[in-house]
Amino acid sequence: MFVPGSRLTPSDKGGIAELKIAAEAADLGIVVARPMVEGRRYDLIFDTGPALLRVQCKWASRYGDVVRIITRTSRLTSAGHVRTTYTADEIDGVAAYCPETKDCYFIPIQDIDGQSMVHLRLQPARNNQSAGVKMAVDYRLGAIAQLGERVTGSHEVAGSSPASSTTERAAHQGGLFAF
Repeated sequence: MFVPGSRLTPSDKGGIAELKIAAEAADLGIVVARPMVEGRRYDLIFDTGPALLRVQCKWASRYGDVVRIITRTSRLTSAGHVRTTYTADEIDGVAAYCPETKDCYFIPIQDIDGQSMVHLRLQPARNNQSAGVKMAVDYRLGAIAQLGERVTGSHEVAGSSPASSTTERAAHQGGLFAF
């Protein structure tokens, strides 16, 4: 019996995540573009209308009530493994696809700048801790949220106000992303 994700290489997972994220964004009315050359720190460009966002795509895994997204890179060089994280100078956010939840998430770089991993909770913590907790529903691709000055660069993005200015699907889904 085939278990989804069990025989996929890291490259396979990355490719699937990128396709799922691009399809979800397009369904939401976001214009999606890809860089014409390899080697950028971002995989996709989201044209939200007011802004162009550099997006790094990731595969996410579910562990109980948590979606874990590894936000670091690792490459083998002659000096050994080199591990790095992303900064606001390189990307505007990380988008992740989780096959277990069948959801795509978008985390602005300001929420994870320099971190090697992020955990999104699917349910509140059993001890009721809320400080420092990132709830998955707040980061679902497609939700209405104010990005304000979260976008790096000289441009600013204002969230949808009124809510009717987003696509109908986005207005009815939970998560994070503003047009």
